[in-house]
Amino acid sequence: MPKRELEDWYNAYSTTIYQYVFFLVRDVELAEDITQETFYRAYKQAARFRQQASVKTWLHRIARNAAYDELRRKRLIAFVTFTKQHEPQMDDLVLRSLLTKELHSKLYQAISQLKLVYRDVLVLRYIEELSVKDTAQILGFSESKVKRTAARALQSLTTIMKERGWDDEMAR
Repeated sequence: MPKRELEDWYNAYSTTIYQYVFFLVRDVELAEDITQETFYRAYKQAARFRQQASVKTWLHRIARNAAYDELRRKRLIAFVTFTKQHEPQMDDLVLRSLLTKELHSKLYQAISQLKLVYRDVLVLRYIEELSVKDTAQILGFSESKVKRTAARALQSLTTIMKERGWDDEMAR
């Protein structure tokens, strides 16, 4: 693999890979290490990349495997209160921003109560906004399994939110 191609991949996908890994491991330094390991593994395995999936989904799959290897090794399974920058660009209402942050925090607390496979599907589908097909390729699932798992994850999330009395706040 040409060095330039690896650099292009790194420049294009390192931030997304880092965010995904950080979501899984909840540790800045560990996420950085796993992100680097992801690109190292991609470099070493480039000859085996069959381009049946996009580079992005292939790298996510490598990152997931590297993160799970580390989680198994350390027995560290956690959820990060991960948020993308969805806040409005304008500071028109500070109160609105604070409420949005509080609701995001509650949502991510509820997500942290889900089984790891549910968290994985929710992050890829709704936070990373990947397609069902790409999510299936990353997780090694069929597309129908991704859809079923996402539906079950959302159902479990709704139950948790109701149990905590947060469902009314989210509806506002």
